[in-house]
Amino acid sequence: MEEPELKEFIDYLGSLKNYEKSGIPKGAGTDSDDGFDLSRMRRLMNHLDNPQSKFKAIHIAGTKGKGSTAAFLSNILRAEGYSVGCYTSPHIVTVRERMSIGKLGEPVSAKALNCHFHRIRQKLDEAVQLENGCLSHFEVLTAIAFSLFAQENIDIAIIETGLGGARDATNIICSSGLAASVITSIGEEHLMALGGSLETIAMAKAGIIKHNRPVVLGGPFLPHIEHILREKASQMNAPVVSASDSETRTTIKGLSMCDGRQCQLCDIIIRVDRDFQLFADLPEIKMCMLGSHQLQNAATAACAALCLRNQGWGISDRSIRVGIENTCLPGRSQFLASKEAEALGLPGATVLLDGAHTRESAKALVDTIQMTFPKATLALVVAMASDKDHLAFAREFFLGKNLGAVFLTEADIAGGKSRTTTASSLRDCWVQASEELGINILHDGMTEYQELCTKQLVYSAREMEGRVLLVAEKSLEVSLRDANEFLKGKTGNESRALVVTGSLHIVSSVLARLRG
Repeated sequence: MEEPELKEFIDYLGSLKNYEKSGIPKGAGTDSDDGFDLSRMRRLMNHLDNPQSKFKAIHIAGTKGKGSTAAFLSNILRAEGYSVGCYTSPHIVTVRERMSIGKLGEPVSAKALNCHFHRIRQKLDEAVQLENGCLSHFEVLTAIAFSLFAQENIDIAIIETGLGGARDATNIICSSGLAASVITSIGEEHLMALGGSLETIAMAKAGIIKHNRPVVLGGPFLPHIEHILREKASQMNAPVVSASDSETRTTIKGLSMCDGRQCQLCDIIIRVDRDFQLFADLPEIKMCMLGSHQLQNAATAACAALCLRNQGWGISDRSIRVGIENTCLPGRSQFLASKEAEALGLPGATVLLDGAHTRESAKALVDTIQMTFPKATLALVVAMASDKDHLAFAREFFLGKNLGAVFLTEADIAGGKSRTTTASSLRDCWVQASEELGINILHDGMTEYQELCTKQLVYSAREMEGRVLLVAEKSLEVSLRDANEFLKGKTGNESRALVVTGSLHIVSSVLARLRG
Protein backbone atom coordinates (compact mmCIF):
# COMPACT_ATOMS: atom_id res chain seq x y z
CA MET A 1 0.00 0.00 0.00
CA GLU A 2 1.40 3.38 -1.01
CA GLU A 3 1.91 6.22 1.47
CA PRO A 4 -1.06 8.64 1.82
CA GLU A 5 1.13 11.63 0.92
CA LEU A 6 1.76 10.04 -2.49
CA LYS A 7 -1.92 9.58 -3.33
CA GLU A 8 -2.05 12.45 -5.83
CA PHE A 9 1.17 11.23 -7.47
CA ILE A 10 -0.10 7.64 -7.67
CA ASP A 11 -3.46 8.79 -9.02
CA TYR A 12 -1.67 10.84 -11.68
CA LEU A 13 0.36 7.83 -12.82
CA GLY A 14 -2.79 5.72 -12.64
CA SER A 15 -4.48 7.97 -15.19
CA LEU A 16 -1.83 7.02 -17.79
CA LYS A 17 -1.63 3.90 -19.93
CA ASN A 18 0.14 1.22 -17.87
CA TYR A 19 1.54 -1.63 -19.96
CA GLU A 20 2.77 -3.43 -16.85
CA LYS A 21 -0.87 -3.82 -15.88
CA SER A 22 -2.52 -4.31 -19.27
CA GLY A 23 0.19 -6.21 -21.14
CA ILE A 24 2.64 -5.13 -23.84
CA PRO A 25 1.47 -4.95 -27.48
CA LYS A 26 2.99 -7.24 -30.09
CA GLY A 27 6.21 -5.81 -31.51
CA ALA A 28 6.22 -2.85 -29.10
CA GLY A 29 9.84 -3.35 -28.05
CA THR A 30 11.24 -3.79 -31.55
CA ASP A 31 13.05 -1.14 -33.55
CA SER A 32 10.31 -1.10 -36.18
CA ASP A 33 7.07 0.62 -37.17
CA ASP A 34 5.34 -1.42 -34.45
CA GLY A 35 7.77 -0.28 -31.76
CA PHE A 36 7.21 2.31 -29.05
CA ASP A 37 7.65 5.90 -30.25
CA LEU A 38 10.97 7.00 -28.74
CA SER A 39 10.63 10.45 -30.31
CA ARG A 40 7.66 11.01 -28.00
CA MET A 41 9.95 10.36 -25.03
CA ARG A 42 12.56 12.73 -26.46
CA ARG A 43 9.95 15.49 -26.74
CA LEU A 44 8.93 14.90 -23.13
CA MET A 45 12.53 15.13 -21.92
CA ASN A 46 13.11 18.25 -24.02
CA HIS A 47 10.06 19.79 -22.32
CA LEU A 48 11.79 19.07 -18.97
CA ASP A 49 15.07 20.65 -20.20
CA ASN A 50 16.75 17.29 -20.86
CA PRO A 51 17.75 16.30 -17.33
CA GLN A 52 19.34 13.08 -18.66
CA SER A 53 22.15 15.20 -20.14
CA LYS A 54 23.19 16.42 -16.69
CA PHE A 55 24.70 13.18 -15.35
CA LYS A 56 26.73 10.19 -16.51
CA ALA A 57 24.93 6.87 -16.74
CA ILE A 58 25.41 3.14 -17.00
CA HIS A 59 22.55 1.58 -18.97
CA ILE A 60 21.57 -2.05 -18.25
CA ALA A 61 19.44 -4.35 -20.42
CA GLY A 62 18.86 -8.10 -20.34
CA THR A 63 16.19 -10.74 -19.90
CA LYS A 64 17.25 -11.62 -16.37
CA GLY A 65 19.68 -10.15 -13.88
CA LYS A 66 19.16 -6.45 -14.66
CA GLY A 67 17.90 -5.48 -11.22
CA SER A 68 20.51 -7.49 -9.33
CA THR A 69 23.36 -6.19 -11.51
CA ALA A 70 22.09 -2.63 -11.03
CA ALA A 71 21.98 -3.15 -7.26
CA PHE A 72 25.50 -4.64 -7.13
CA LEU A 73 26.92 -1.82 -9.25
CA SER A 74 25.11 0.92 -7.33
CA ASN A 75 26.43 -0.42 -4.03
CA ILE A 76 29.98 -0.69 -5.41
CA LEU A 77 29.89 2.99 -6.36
CA ARG A 78 28.32 4.00 -3.06
CA ALA A 79 31.01 2.09 -1.18
CA GLU A 80 33.55 4.33 -2.96
CA GLY A 81 31.62 7.39 -1.77
CA TYR A 82 29.81 8.41 -4.95
CA SER A 83 26.30 9.82 -4.97
CA VAL A 84 24.32 7.37 -7.10
CA GLY A 85 20.90 7.48 -8.68
CA CYS A 86 19.49 4.04 -9.44
CA TYR A 87 16.34 3.53 -11.51
CA THR A 88 14.83 0.01 -11.69
CA SER A 89 11.49 -1.73 -12.17
CA PRO A 90 9.17 -3.16 -11.09
CA HIS A 91 8.81 -2.33 -7.41
CA ILE A 92 7.87 -4.77 -4.65
CA VAL A 93 5.87 -2.69 -2.16
CA THR A 94 6.19 1.02 -2.99
CA VAL A 95 6.92 2.88 -6.22
CA ARG A 96 9.64 4.75 -4.32
CA GLU A 97 11.81 1.62 -4.58
CA ARG A 98 12.28 2.34 -8.29
CA MET A 99 14.38 5.43 -7.50
CA SER A 100 17.22 5.35 -4.98
CA ILE A 101 19.37 8.43 -4.55
CA GLY A 102 22.55 9.38 -2.74
CA LYS A 103 25.33 7.61 -0.87
CA LEU A 104 23.12 5.33 1.26
CA GLY A 105 20.99 3.66 -1.40
CA GLU A 106 17.66 4.24 0.29
CA PRO A 107 14.52 4.64 -1.84
CA VAL A 108 13.62 8.27 -2.45
CA SER A 109 11.54 9.59 0.44
CA ALA A 110 7.82 10.13 -0.05
CA LYS A 111 8.32 13.80 0.77
CA ALA A 112 11.11 14.32 -1.77
CA LEU A 113 9.22 12.45 -4.51
CA ASN A 114 6.00 14.32 -3.83
CA CYS A 115 7.73 17.72 -3.79
CA HIS A 116 9.53 17.03 -7.04
CA PHE A 117 6.36 15.79 -8.72
CA HIS A 118 4.54 19.01 -7.81
CA ARG A 119 7.53 21.10 -8.92
CA ILE A 120 7.39 19.70 -12.46
CA ARG A 121 3.72 18.82 -12.68
CA GLN A 122 2.78 21.75 -14.89
CA LYS A 123 5.40 20.73 -17.46
CA LEU A 124 4.20 17.13 -17.28
CA ASP A 125 0.61 18.26 -17.86
CA GLU A 126 1.70 20.30 -20.86
CA ALA A 127 3.64 17.35 -22.30
CA VAL A 128 0.73 14.95 -21.82
CA GLN A 129 -1.58 17.43 -23.59
CA LEU A 130 0.89 17.96 -26.44
CA GLU A 131 1.05 14.18 -26.96
CA ASN A 132 -2.77 13.90 -26.91
CA GLY A 133 -2.67 11.75 -23.79
CA CYS A 134 -0.41 9.11 -25.36
CA LEU A 135 2.39 9.29 -22.80
CA SER A 136 2.53 6.09 -20.76
CA HIS A 137 2.94 5.39 -17.06
CA PHE A 138 6.52 4.16 -17.60
CA GLU A 139 7.52 7.10 -19.81
CA VAL A 140 6.35 9.68 -17.27
CA LEU A 141 7.85 7.78 -14.33
CA THR A 142 11.19 7.55 -16.17
CA ALA A 143 11.10 11.27 -16.88
CA ILE A 144 10.38 12.04 -13.23
CA ALA A 145 13.28 9.82 -12.11
CA PHE A 146 15.76 11.43 -14.52
CA SER A 147 14.58 14.89 -13.52
CA LEU A 148 14.97 14.02 -9.84
CA PHE A 149 18.48 12.65 -10.41
CA ALA A 150 19.49 15.87 -12.16
CA GLN A 151 18.04 18.00 -9.36
CA GLU A 152 19.95 15.99 -6.75
CA ASN A 153 23.20 16.50 -8.70
CA ILE A 154 24.18 12.83 -8.54
CA ASP A 155 27.62 11.66 -9.68
CA ILE A 156 26.28 8.80 -11.81
CA ALA A 157 23.01 7.02 -12.61
CA ILE A 158 22.48 3.27 -12.97
CA ILE A 159 19.53 2.85 -15.33
CA GLU A 160 17.67 -0.42 -15.92
CA THR A 161 15.61 -0.76 -19.08
CA GLY A 162 11.94 -1.63 -18.76
CA LEU A 163 11.50 -3.62 -21.99
CA GLY A 164 14.12 -4.62 -24.54
CA GLY A 165 16.39 -1.66 -25.16
CA ALA A 166 16.14 -0.07 -28.61
CA ARG A 167 12.66 1.41 -28.09
CA ASP A 168 12.64 1.48 -24.30
CA ALA A 169 11.82 4.84 -22.72
CA THR A 170 15.19 4.83 -20.92
CA ASN A 171 17.07 4.68 -24.25
CA ILE A 172 17.24 8.45 -24.59
CA ILE A 173 20.70 8.42 -23.04
CA CYS A 174 23.13 9.58 -25.73
CA SER A 175 26.73 8.46 -26.27
CA SER A 176 28.22 11.53 -24.57
CA GLY A 177 26.29 10.79 -21.37
CA LEU A 178 26.91 7.04 -21.34
CA ALA A 179 29.79 5.63 -19.32
CA ALA A 180 29.03 2.04 -20.37
CA SER A 181 26.18 -0.21 -21.40
CA VAL A 182 25.57 -3.66 -19.91
CA ILE A 183 23.64 -6.61 -21.35
CA THR A 184 23.17 -9.27 -18.68
CA SER A 185 21.40 -12.15 -20.47
CA ILE A 186 19.17 -13.05 -23.40
CA GLY A 187 16.15 -15.32 -22.91
CA GLU A 188 12.65 -15.90 -24.23
CA GLU A 189 10.65 -13.42 -22.16
CA HIS A 190 8.26 -10.84 -23.68
CA LEU A 191 8.75 -12.88 -26.82
CA MET A 192 5.99 -11.36 -28.98
CA ALA A 193 6.66 -7.82 -27.77
CA LEU A 194 10.28 -8.19 -28.86
CA GLY A 195 9.82 -9.70 -32.31
CA GLY A 196 9.06 -13.37 -31.72
CA SER A 197 12.51 -14.97 -31.56
CA LEU A 198 15.64 -15.10 -29.44
CA GLU A 199 17.48 -13.30 -32.24
CA THR A 200 15.04 -10.36 -32.33
CA ILE A 201 15.22 -10.14 -28.54
CA ALA A 202 19.01 -9.88 -28.77
CA MET A 203 18.75 -7.17 -31.44
CA ALA A 204 16.28 -5.19 -29.32
CA LYS A 205 18.50 -5.32 -26.24
CA ALA A 206 21.59 -4.49 -28.30
CA GLY A 207 19.86 -1.18 -29.05
CA ILE A 208 21.39 0.32 -25.89
CA ILE A 209 24.93 -0.05 -27.30
CA LYS A 210 26.24 3.41 -28.22
CA HIS A 211 29.01 4.75 -30.45
CA ASN A 212 32.50 4.46 -28.94
CA ARG A 213 31.19 3.48 -25.50
CA PRO A 214 32.16 0.16 -23.88
CA VAL A 215 29.61 -2.62 -23.51
CA VAL A 216 29.83 -5.28 -20.82
CA LEU A 217 28.32 -8.65 -21.75
CA GLY A 218 27.18 -10.73 -18.79
CA GLY A 219 26.14 -14.07 -20.22
CA PRO A 220 27.00 -16.75 -20.90
CA PHE A 221 25.19 -16.48 -24.24
CA LEU A 222 24.49 -18.94 -27.02
CA PRO A 223 27.22 -18.48 -29.65
CA HIS A 224 24.93 -17.04 -32.35
CA ILE A 225 23.33 -14.67 -29.82
CA GLU A 226 26.71 -13.40 -28.64
CA HIS A 227 27.61 -12.91 -32.31
CA ILE A 228 24.58 -10.61 -32.74
CA LEU A 229 25.63 -8.54 -29.73
CA ARG A 230 29.27 -8.34 -30.80
CA GLU A 231 28.27 -7.47 -34.37
CA LYS A 232 26.21 -4.53 -33.08
CA ALA A 233 29.13 -3.46 -30.89
CA SER A 234 31.43 -3.61 -33.91
CA GLN A 235 29.05 -1.42 -35.93
CA MET A 236 29.09 1.09 -33.08
CA ASN A 237 32.86 0.85 -32.58
CA ALA A 238 32.03 -0.10 -28.98
CA PRO A 239 34.74 -2.06 -27.11
CA VAL A 240 33.40 -5.31 -25.62
CA VAL A 241 34.14 -6.65 -22.13
CA SER A 242 32.90 -10.18 -21.44
CA ALA A 243 32.10 -11.19 -17.88
CA SER A 244 31.78 -14.86 -18.81
CA ASP A 245 34.82 -15.71 -20.91
CA SER A 246 37.85 -17.68 -19.76
CA GLU A 247 39.53 -14.55 -18.42
CA THR A 248 36.91 -14.14 -15.69
CA ARG A 249 36.69 -16.95 -13.12
CA THR A 250 33.88 -17.22 -10.61
CA THR A 251 33.61 -19.94 -7.98
CA ILE A 252 31.15 -20.74 -5.19
CA LYS A 253 33.25 -22.31 -2.42
CA GLY A 254 30.54 -23.02 0.13
CA LEU A 255 27.76 -21.68 2.34
CA SER A 256 27.95 -19.98 5.71
CA MET A 257 25.98 -17.67 8.01
CA CYS A 258 26.74 -13.94 7.94
CA ASP A 259 25.01 -11.68 10.49
CA GLY A 260 22.28 -14.28 10.89
CA ARG A 261 21.70 -14.62 7.16
CA GLN A 262 22.62 -17.39 4.76
CA CYS A 263 25.45 -16.39 2.43
CA GLN A 264 27.71 -18.01 -0.15
CA LEU A 265 31.50 -17.74 -0.07
CA CYS A 266 32.80 -16.89 -3.55
CA ASP A 267 35.89 -15.99 -5.57
CA ILE A 268 35.75 -13.49 -8.44
CA ILE A 269 38.92 -13.20 -10.52
CA ILE A 270 38.85 -10.80 -13.50
CA ARG A 271 41.54 -10.57 -16.19
CA VAL A 272 40.68 -8.55 -19.30
CA ASP A 273 43.82 -7.71 -21.26
CA ARG A 274 42.72 -6.79 -24.79
CA ASP A 275 41.03 -3.43 -25.48
CA PHE A 276 41.13 -2.74 -21.73
CA GLN A 277 43.48 -3.41 -18.86
CA LEU A 278 40.92 -4.64 -16.31
CA PHE A 279 42.14 -6.65 -13.34
CA ALA A 280 40.61 -7.57 -9.98
CA ASP A 281 41.28 -10.34 -7.46
CA LEU A 282 38.32 -10.75 -5.12
CA PRO A 283 38.71 -13.95 -3.07
CA GLU A 284 36.43 -15.02 -0.22
CA ILE A 285 33.54 -12.65 -1.00
CA LYS A 286 30.54 -13.24 1.26
CA MET A 287 27.44 -12.84 -0.90
CA CYS A 288 23.94 -12.60 0.57
CA MET A 289 22.51 -12.95 -2.94
CA LEU A 290 22.51 -16.72 -3.42
CA GLY A 291 23.04 -18.84 -6.52
CA SER A 292 25.46 -19.12 -9.41
CA HIS A 293 23.31 -16.69 -11.42
CA GLN A 294 23.79 -14.02 -8.76
CA LEU A 295 27.51 -14.68 -8.74
CA GLN A 296 27.47 -14.06 -12.51
CA ASN A 297 25.51 -10.83 -11.96
CA ALA A 298 28.09 -9.74 -9.37
CA ALA A 299 30.94 -10.46 -11.80
CA THR A 300 29.12 -8.47 -14.50
CA ALA A 301 28.75 -5.51 -12.12
CA ALA A 302 32.43 -5.79 -11.17
CA CYS A 303 33.43 -5.65 -14.86
CA ALA A 304 31.28 -2.53 -15.32
CA ALA A 305 32.94 -0.95 -12.28
CA LEU A 306 36.36 -1.75 -13.76
CA CYS A 307 35.29 -0.06 -17.00
CA LEU A 308 34.61 3.06 -14.96
CA ARG A 309 37.99 2.71 -13.28
CA ASN A 310 39.54 2.53 -16.75
CA GLN A 311 37.85 5.87 -17.54
CA GLY A 312 39.38 7.54 -14.51
CA TRP A 313 36.79 6.91 -11.82
CA GLY A 314 38.35 6.07 -8.47
CA ILE A 315 37.06 2.58 -7.65
CA SER A 316 39.10 0.27 -5.43
CA ASP A 317 38.96 -3.52 -5.25
CA ARG A 318 37.82 -3.05 -1.64
CA SER A 319 34.79 -1.00 -2.77
CA ILE A 320 33.89 -3.69 -5.30
CA ARG A 321 34.04 -6.29 -2.51
CA VAL A 322 32.07 -4.19 -0.02
CA GLY A 323 29.44 -3.28 -2.62
CA ILE A 324 28.86 -6.90 -3.58
CA GLU A 325 28.75 -8.07 0.04
CA ASN A 326 26.29 -5.31 1.02
CA THR A 327 23.79 -6.12 -1.72
CA CYS A 328 20.57 -7.80 -0.68
CA LEU A 329 17.33 -7.39 -2.65
CA PRO A 330 13.80 -8.22 -1.50
CA GLY A 331 12.23 -11.02 -3.47
CA ARG A 332 15.50 -12.47 -4.74
CA SER A 333 16.42 -15.60 -2.76
CA GLN A 334 15.00 -13.88 0.31
CA PHE A 335 14.60 -15.97 3.44
CA LEU A 336 12.06 -14.67 5.94
CA ALA A 337 13.05 -14.40 9.57
CA SER A 338 11.18 -16.70 11.96
CA LYS A 339 9.19 -13.74 13.32
CA GLU A 340 8.15 -12.79 9.79
CA ALA A 341 7.01 -16.34 9.03
CA GLU A 342 5.02 -16.35 12.27
CA ALA A 343 3.42 -12.99 11.36
CA LEU A 344 2.19 -14.61 8.14
CA GLY A 345 0.58 -17.40 10.13
CA LEU A 346 3.37 -19.84 9.21
CA PRO A 347 5.00 -20.56 12.58
CA GLY A 348 8.10 -22.71 12.32
CA ALA A 349 8.22 -22.59 8.53
CA THR A 350 11.36 -21.94 6.49
CA VAL A 351 10.03 -19.48 3.90
CA LEU A 352 11.93 -18.48 0.76
CA LEU A 353 10.68 -15.69 -1.52
CA ASP A 354 11.96 -15.48 -5.09
CA GLY A 355 10.35 -13.68 -8.03
CA ALA A 356 11.51 -16.20 -10.65
CA HIS A 357 9.10 -16.19 -13.61
CA THR A 358 10.97 -17.62 -16.62
CA ARG A 359 12.39 -21.04 -17.46
CA GLU A 360 15.92 -19.74 -16.86
CA SER A 361 15.11 -18.12 -13.53
CA ALA A 362 13.17 -21.22 -12.42
CA LYS A 363 16.22 -23.36 -13.14
CA ALA A 364 18.42 -20.90 -11.24
CA LEU A 365 16.04 -21.06 -8.27
CA VAL A 366 15.96 -24.87 -8.35
CA ASP A 367 19.77 -24.91 -8.37
CA THR A 368 19.91 -22.42 -5.48
CA ILE A 369 17.47 -24.48 -3.41
CA GLN A 370 19.45 -27.63 -4.15
CA MET A 371 22.63 -25.90 -2.99
CA THR A 372 21.02 -24.43 0.14
CA PHE A 373 18.68 -27.27 1.16
CA PRO A 374 19.85 -30.39 -0.72
CA LYS A 375 17.51 -32.74 1.16
CA ALA A 376 14.57 -30.46 1.98
CA THR A 377 11.00 -31.37 1.03
CA LEU A 378 9.61 -28.46 -0.98
CA ALA A 379 6.14 -26.95 -1.06
CA LEU A 380 5.75 -24.26 -3.72
CA VAL A 381 3.19 -21.45 -3.74
CA VAL A 382 3.04 -20.15 -7.31
CA ALA A 383 1.25 -17.26 -9.04
CA MET A 384 2.19 -16.02 -12.51
CA ALA A 385 1.35 -13.41 -15.13
CA SER A 386 -0.52 -14.58 -18.20
CA ASP A 387 2.27 -13.77 -20.68
CA LYS A 388 4.85 -16.15 -19.17
CA ASP A 389 5.79 -19.67 -20.28
CA HIS A 390 3.99 -21.57 -17.52
CA LEU A 391 4.78 -24.98 -18.98
CA ALA A 392 8.54 -24.41 -19.18
CA PHE A 393 8.48 -22.96 -15.66
CA ALA A 394 6.74 -26.06 -14.30
CA ARG A 395 9.11 -28.44 -16.07
CA GLU A 396 12.15 -26.96 -14.31
CA PHE A 397 10.69 -27.64 -10.86
CA PHE A 398 9.61 -31.16 -11.79
CA LEU A 399 13.16 -31.80 -13.02
CA GLY A 400 14.52 -30.71 -9.63
CA LYS A 401 14.62 -32.80 -6.49
CA ASN A 402 12.36 -33.28 -3.48
CA LEU A 403 9.27 -31.48 -4.80
CA GLY A 404 6.39 -32.47 -2.53
CA ALA A 405 3.52 -30.13 -3.38
CA VAL A 406 2.61 -27.15 -5.55
CA PHE A 407 -0.15 -24.75 -4.55
CA LEU A 408 -1.23 -22.72 -7.58
CA THR A 409 -2.77 -19.39 -6.66
CA GLU A 410 -3.40 -15.87 -7.99
CA ALA A 411 -1.87 -12.43 -7.47
CA ASP A 412 -2.69 -9.05 -9.00
CA ILE A 413 -0.16 -7.94 -11.63
CA ALA A 414 0.82 -4.26 -11.25
CA GLY A 415 -2.33 -3.67 -9.21
CA GLY A 416 -4.73 -5.20 -11.73
CA LYS A 417 -6.16 -8.56 -12.76
CA SER A 418 -5.99 -8.34 -16.55
CA ARG A 419 -2.61 -10.16 -16.70
CA THR A 420 -3.30 -12.57 -13.83
CA THR A 421 -3.33 -16.28 -14.69
CA THR A 422 -6.11 -18.21 -12.97
CA ALA A 423 -5.09 -20.84 -10.46
CA SER A 424 -6.93 -23.53 -12.42
CA SER A 425 -5.11 -22.62 -15.66
CA LEU A 426 -1.79 -22.87 -13.87
CA ARG A 427 -2.76 -26.27 -12.49
CA ASP A 428 -3.59 -27.49 -15.99
CA CYS A 429 -0.13 -26.47 -17.17
CA TRP A 430 1.54 -28.28 -14.26
CA VAL A 431 -0.55 -31.38 -14.98
CA GLN A 432 0.55 -31.25 -18.62
CA ALA A 433 4.20 -30.85 -17.61
CA SER A 434 3.94 -33.82 -15.24
CA GLU A 435 2.47 -35.99 -18.00
CA GLU A 436 5.24 -35.01 -20.42
CA LEU A 437 7.93 -35.88 -17.86
CA GLY A 438 6.26 -38.95 -16.39
CA ILE A 439 5.86 -37.42 -12.93
CA ASN A 440 3.37 -39.17 -10.64
CA ILE A 441 0.96 -36.55 -9.27
CA LEU A 442 -2.21 -36.17 -7.25
CA HIS A 443 -4.24 -33.07 -8.12
CA ASP A 444 -7.45 -31.54 -6.87
CA GLY A 445 -9.33 -32.36 -10.06
CA MET A 446 -9.01 -36.10 -9.42
CA THR A 447 -11.74 -38.18 -7.78
CA GLU A 448 -9.13 -39.77 -5.54
CA TYR A 449 -8.16 -36.35 -4.18
CA GLN A 450 -11.78 -35.55 -3.31
CA GLU A 451 -12.15 -38.91 -1.52
CA LEU A 452 -8.99 -38.31 0.49
CA CYS A 453 -10.19 -34.82 1.41
CA THR A 454 -13.38 -36.22 2.89
CA LYS A 455 -11.22 -38.57 5.00
CA GLN A 456 -8.83 -35.68 5.85
CA LEU A 457 -5.95 -37.84 4.61
CA VAL A 458 -4.80 -35.79 1.63
CA TYR A 459 -1.50 -34.68 3.20
CA SER A 460 -0.55 -37.97 4.82
CA ALA A 461 2.77 -39.44 3.68
CA ARG A 462 1.24 -42.92 3.28
CA GLU A 463 -1.55 -41.77 0.99
CA MET A 464 0.73 -39.53 -1.10
CA GLU A 465 3.10 -42.46 -1.78
CA GLY A 466 5.79 -40.33 -3.39
CA ARG A 467 3.42 -38.37 -5.62
CA VAL A 468 3.58 -34.60 -6.09
CA LEU A 469 0.45 -32.82 -4.89
CA LEU A 470 -1.07 -30.08 -7.09
CA VAL A 471 -3.77 -27.81 -5.66
CA ALA A 472 -5.42 -24.77 -7.30
CA GLU A 473 -6.66 -22.14 -4.85
CA LYS A 474 -7.45 -18.49 -5.69
CA SER A 475 -6.63 -17.21 -2.21
CA LEU A 476 -2.95 -16.60 -1.54
CA GLU A 477 -3.58 -16.67 2.19
CA VAL A 478 -5.22 -20.11 1.99
CA SER A 479 -2.46 -21.39 -0.29
CA LEU A 480 0.24 -20.31 2.16
CA ARG A 481 -1.62 -21.94 5.03
CA ASP A 482 -2.19 -25.18 3.12
CA ALA A 483 1.44 -25.33 1.99
CA ASN A 484 2.57 -25.03 5.59
CA GLU A 485 0.06 -27.70 6.69
CA PHE A 486 1.40 -30.00 4.00
CA LEU A 487 4.97 -29.56 5.25
CA LYS A 488 3.94 -30.02 8.88
CA GLY A 489 2.30 -33.29 7.89
CA LYS A 490 5.57 -34.76 6.64
CA THR A 491 7.16 -37.34 8.91
CA GLY A 492 10.81 -37.86 9.77
CA ASN A 493 13.62 -35.42 10.48
CA GLU A 494 14.11 -34.07 6.96
CA SER A 495 14.19 -30.30 6.47
CA ARG A 496 11.25 -28.56 4.81
CA ALA A 497 10.99 -25.33 2.83
CA LEU A 498 8.02 -23.27 1.66
CA VAL A 499 8.94 -21.41 -1.54
CA VAL A 500 6.86 -18.50 -2.88
CA THR A 501 7.63 -17.86 -6.54
CA GLY A 502 6.35 -17.30 -10.10
CA SER A 503 6.34 -13.50 -10.08
CA LEU A 504 7.67 -10.51 -8.17
CA HIS A 505 4.00 -9.58 -7.77
CA ILE A 506 3.21 -12.58 -5.56
CA VAL A 507 6.35 -11.75 -3.57
CA SER A 508 5.04 -8.19 -3.29
CA SER A 509 1.71 -9.49 -1.98
CA VAL A 510 3.45 -11.53 0.72
CA LEU A 511 5.73 -8.67 1.81
CA ALA A 512 2.81 -6.22 1.80
CA ARG A 513 1.05 -8.50 4.30
CA LEU A 514 4.07 -8.28 6.55
CA ARG A 515 4.11 -4.48 6.36
CA GLY A 516 0.43 -3.85 6.77
